[in-house]
Amino acid sequence: MSVASVMVYVDSEQQEAGQVAVAEGIARTFGAAILGVSAVAVEPPFVAEGVIIEQTTEEDIKRIKATLSAKEAWFKRVVGLPSETVEWRWALDDPTDFLVEQARAADLVIVKRRSQAASHSHFLDPAGAMLRMGRPTLSVPERVTELSGDRIVVGWKDTREARLAVRDAMPFLTRASQVTIAEICASSEQDAARKRLRDVAGYLQRHGVQCQHEVRVHTAEPDGGYLIRLASELGADLIVTGGYGHSRLGEWIFGGMTRSLLQEAKVCVLMSH
Repeated sequence: MSVASVMVYVDSEQQEAGQVAVAEGIARTFGAAILGVSAVAVEPPFVAEGVIIEQTTEEDIKRIKATLSAKEAWFKRVVGLPSETVEWRWALDDPTDFLVEQARAADLVIVKRRSQAASHSHFLDPAGAMLRMGRPTLSVPERVTELSGDRIVVGWKDTREARLAVRDAMPFLTRASQVTIAEICASSEQDAARKRLRDVAGYLQRHGVQCQHEVRVHTAEPDGGYLIRLASELGADLIVTGGYGHSRLGEWIFGGMTRSLLQEAKVCVLMSH
């Protein structure tokens, strides 16, 4: 298993390297191509009582295109890889829809983490995209510009999503010096949880992964908070877990662990859905 194509979303107004630098590091590690993606939605005319109050002009569209062109030049300067391994894709489109569409070309999609409350059509919804892309998503928090992946925490739950996440993260897991698999369960489930983790550990070890595992009983501390604390205690800079959620009336609804990881983790989080 390897990573041959890394895709990273770049906000048209972004100034700091952030997730682009992380994507470049991963592309260098795996000898992968890197694809930068950006989009800006053109707002439809605002009409009140049959009168157009506001609409996007040709000058507005020229300005948006110029901004995206300048961002391409910025992206290629930040990445600094051979031109034949770097690609830029842009559109006048909803950013989330465009990224979901383009994700077909990537093994891994990297996004900058942002508040789930931010839903303006000009901005990407990373969590919503993760649930639609069918690709593993690496969520990069503010002020993080590199990922060593030397120590990794895997948040296990015996679900389809967690199994996909472990498989999708295999290129990182096989390179790590320490992988810790953790399951949080009810007190009555401890024996079953240990059996599950032994299976997962055995699967990973057959792929050459150095791993350990632990079972923790549910407490008042949120599950996501425990994984964040565990990563901090172990010096891990990557958490791998399934991404859990669904859409209801156009709004993405997330489980507690997914929500807390996306809002609170200060390290990168790789999720599969």
